[in-house]
Amino acid sequence: MLHKYFLLWFPLVVIAIINGTIRVLFLKDYLGELPAHQVSVFTGIVLFGIYIMIVTRIWKIKSGVQALLIGFMWLCLTVAFEFVGGHYLFGNSWEKLFHDYNITQGRLWILVLVWVTFAPYLFFKWKSYAE
Repeated sequence: MLHKYFLLWFPLVVIAIINGTIRVLFLKDYLGELPAHQVSVFTGIVLFGIYIMIVTRIWKIKSGVQALLIGFMWLCLTVAFEFVGGHYLFGNSWEKLFHDYNITQGRLWILVLVWVTFAPYLFFKWKSYAE
């Protein structure tokens, strides 16, 4: 049931890498590190939203429970990739990785995680109401 949505998570990684690359190469120099991070969070949410909307229209979600399972799976995969990949593949310190979770310092990454978790459900419900 969820295997195709497991595979459909991988393009989210590609979108995130492209979005992060744009942040580092272009936004950071013009806006500064924190504002570039904040803008990147919102552009990431929009890009993920477009992708998730397309995915949920092509590969229909059958129930609200399935939509929540998909979102939770994507959340787990995203956090695992961020910490395992971020630390062991990309060499980021644990401190740097946890820093993006500090909303009191303006770090908004948690909003992306909330969006990835609940977007499949929201698009499922939106589609249900539209029919």
